[in-house]
Amino acid sequence: MSENCTHDCSSCSANCSSKKPESLIKKPHKLSCIKKVIAVVSGKGGVGKSMTCSMLAASANAKGYDTAVMDADITGPSIPRMFGVKEHAKGSKEGILPVISKGGVKLMSMNVLLESEDDPVVWRGSLISGTVTQFWTDVIWGEVDYMFIDMPPGTGDVPLTVFQSLPIDGIIIVTTPQDLVGMIVGKAVKMANMMNVPILGIVENMSYLQCPDCGRKLSVFGESSVDALALEHSIPAVAKVPIDQNLTRFADCGQIEFLQNNYLSDFLSKVIKNLNK
Repeated sequence: MSENCTHDCSSCSANCSSKKPESLIKKPHKLSCIKKVIAVVSGKGGVGKSMTCSMLAASANAKGYDTAVMDADITGPSIPRMFGVKEHAKGSKEGILPVISKGGVKLMSMNVLLESEDDPVVWRGSLISGTVTQFWTDVIWGEVDYMFIDMPPGTGDVPLTVFQSLPIDGIIIVTTPQDLVGMIVGKAVKMANMMNVPILGIVENMSYLQCPDCGRKLSVFGESSVDALALEHSIPAVAKVPIDQNLTRFADCGQIEFLQNNYLSDFLSKVIKNLNK
């Protein structure tokens, strides 16, 4: 430490041992108060990550929590459609206002900013990452108990931006029963560990098909491996979501938050309990 040190590291160019590393975490909008942030991730696409994120948000909302969803999948947004939201986001002199679903879930997605929901977003990675950051800093979320972030698949620019720039309290990994998934989950786990983000739970989507006549559970995509994966990586909460045509039907018609049989309700209760220990 220099003898002329002012103890103000922000204005100092010296590289001394007492200098604290600068945090990359961005502050939310000044009119936002977001208590817990949970990212929903998957190592690959097509595993039902957005469906899982929507069900988690719907379950939290049904439990009486002020709930929000940030759709960070900029080039493949689907959250507004699942919640039946068709209107565009509006703004004020203070910032951008999230759209609100019929059930009261606050949403922000690229699809509520585009002129038409089927307009493609053909952007480079830096612009996409910047937009995700703006969803955090420029949107007036208000009071939020739990925010769920629907992440794009993989471990690229956006997940790195989210983990470095947002105060993530933990992640939930979404997977399917195939053997290949063990490797994919391993990648997600390693990235979370590299970024010092806790893993709150794992959801195995399309885990089984229950016969409507005899009730037998059929392993359409192979035997479940989620319990072994959870044990291997010390993941505390596990859920198995079956192949259920009601899930698709309610999501397609924008009624996901009114689905009576939400398979993730008990799972979310355990996640919340562990998160608030």
